[in-house]
Amino acid sequence: MKVTVDREGCIGCGVCADICPEVFHIADDGLSEVIAKPDGNEEKVEEAAGSCPVEVIHTE
Repeated sequence: MKVTVDREGCIGCGVCADICPEVFHIADDGLSEVIAKPDGNEEKVEEAAGSCPVEVIHTE
């Protein structure tokens, strides 16, 4: 699985990092970023993507 965050649309709510801190992190600029491959965390990544209020997390 490949996961990306469209940082231009991110509002920095932090829900992704709360759900899956193994893959997502809120950077110093207040926006989400992917910090690791989702290996073994695919279900949590999908939950984070579905919970994103601005739908900027994309999985392939």
